[in-house]
Amino acid sequence: MSAEIQSVVRAQYGAVAASDLSNDHAGVRAVAEAFGYSAGELAAIPAAANMGLSCGNPVSHASLRPGEVVVDLGCGGGLDVFLAAGKVGPTGRAIGIDMTPEMIERARTSAAGGSKPVENVEFHLATIDKLPLPDASADVVISNCVINLAPDKRSVFREIFRVLKPGGRVAVSDIALRKPLPAVLAKDVSAYVWCIAGAVEIAEYEAGLKAAGFAGVQVVDGGADLNAYAKVEGQAGCCAPPMSAAPAGTPIAGSSCCGGASCATVTETTVHGGLTALLERYDVNEYAASVKVFAVKAK
Repeated sequence: MSAEIQSVVRAQYGAVAASDLSNDHAGVRAVAEAFGYSAGELAAIPAAANMGLSCGNPVSHASLRPGEVVVDLGCGGGLDVFLAAGKVGPTGRAIGIDMTPEMIERARTSAAGGSKPVENVEFHLATIDKLPLPDASADVVISNCVINLAPDKRSVFREIFRVLKPGGRVAVSDIALRKPLPAVLAKDVSAYVWCIAGAVEIAEYEAGLKAAGFAGVQVVDGGADLNAYAKVEGQAGCCAPPMSAAPAGTPIAGSSCCGGASCATVTETTVHGGLTALLERYDVNEYAASVKVFAVKAK
């Protein structure tokens, strides 16, 4: 990902964090439930932690135990961090990493708010290929629909391996490709932002984890319908502020072309609105899948 595209990604997700999307919106809850969260889980976390950006529920297949240290890559507003914190308990720790300042601020505000602040969590502003954590410091690494956005996934896998303790494990939800994308979609900056064009094929995902040193690697198609994201569109909270930090003239999905001066720009859309437009143009399920990723760092 070029610095320009990374700027677009940060601006788009920063705008989502600045919006009022939360569990209070039926469409946001519907997206989370479509990708494996129960109503009870959503009720147990701060409402602002969920913005309808998940593609799975990594906590549900992480087999977390009391006292463990869990690291969430691309934590957003903290949805999975707060769920993990409940699983590992007061003797454990849940750590969120995100490159978007607005997301980190939102997550920290949620942790400190309410009648009982969540004390066994922490949030760090950083990219997931350069984690601000010591070697062999985590028992589990989770992530939810974020590694597909990383420009160098193998660097991310090496960082995961570095911070995991011997015997540590990976439990990730992500988007991976069933087959190569059409060229027009693969080159669409907007499709990258919305988690499709940056995804790699399942076999490449597995190979990258194995090359980093992991054993027991599995990348399993979860069978979820990616059209679930369209449930958020039309919600009152989708009116995010303009993405002024994004480079002007960046094409977006849903515009009438994929380049040129007549295209709409990234400042005219939101993550959810753009993804809905993308789903209208392509049968994304034909090419991409919500996957569950498992791996272990040998002792």
